[in-house]
Amino acid sequence: MSQPVSQNRLSTLLGRWEARDVAPLVSLTLLVIFFTFAAPNFLKPATLTAILKQGSVLAIVSVGLTYVLLCGEIDLAVGTMALWCACCCGWLFENWAAGLGGEVSLGMTALVILLPLASCAALGFLSGGLTVASRLPSFIISLAMMFIAEGLARYRTKSKMYEVPHLLAAVGNEGVHLGGRYMLPYSAMLAAAVFMLGHFVLRYTRFGRYVYATGGNRQAARLAGIRTGRIVLCCMAICAVTAGIGGLVNSGRMTNVTLDQNKDLLLSAVACVVLGGTSLFGGEGSMGKTIVGVLTFTVLSVGLMQINWIDDLARQLLTGLVLMVALVINGVLARK
Repeated sequence: MSQPVSQNRLSTLLGRWEARDVAPLVSLTLLVIFFTFAAPNFLKPATLTAILKQGSVLAIVSVGLTYVLLCGEIDLAVGTMALWCACCCGWLFENWAAGLGGEVSLGMTALVILLPLASCAALGFLSGGLTVASRLPSFIISLAMMFIAEGLARYRTKSKMYEVPHLLAAVGNEGVHLGGRYMLPYSAMLAAAVFMLGHFVLRYTRFGRYVYATGGNRQAARLAGIRTGRIVLCCMAICAVTAGIGGLVNSGRMTNVTLDQNKDLLLSAVACVVLGGTSLFGGEGSMGKTIVGVLTFTVLSVGLMQINWIDDLARQLLTGLVLMVALVINGVLARK
């Protein structure tokens, strides 16, 4: 009697995993085995820390993007939203908090971080509201929002480089030392917190069930009494906020913000979510699968950088080829 109960608990924790869901795990395992032998420094503490730091930004952004894809929409403004949030934070820090002179208090630092995130939430609500009200595809609305967010960043910064608060620099570069040279970055701990919150909401709340229903069959969900417009609006806002958090963490890694940051964040985040098994058409996916996709993409990117005999100009080509093979395999298994 206890065995079925334990199996039910395990299935509830992991979600529904079928044969096609094992493909991303197999891809991740094969990549780890390959880079372990091809790159002697792959399993060293510095490389593992780099994987955690780089994967943290993608994980945070991918959590919000998973919500959007699950409800059958897309948000193209992820990268520029992250850029705007970081630029707004840097501008506020230098011209308001640090510009007043003296030591920057914790309260000012909190305002400098929270105000840009609030603006991201407002832009996300605007994008979602226009998508619902106009009944245009979110692809079109978020495309316009992508240019709006980039324009705001360019106008506010005047293409200048700005310093970010020291708290963000600590989150992006420091961590808890585990002994020896191993370190658990603060950014990885933040990403884990965002992931657990996103997983809890998606798995154990009514809102999460409504997200799946909206993406699976919107007409049926509407007939069942679900206000699908509000679900789409909230998912777009969640995606904008997580993009802003990812932009802040990434700027903290660099200790400053410039307009060339986060330019590849959109495509990388979409690749992570889809690589994990989340459907672009909505209704299928989970946070656990997204994390597998993030780890696969990050291991591939960092691992290729550790192989000295690969030409630097060929690394991006190899990354694209490996991703294409993995996605094709996932697609074939999905059709079966």
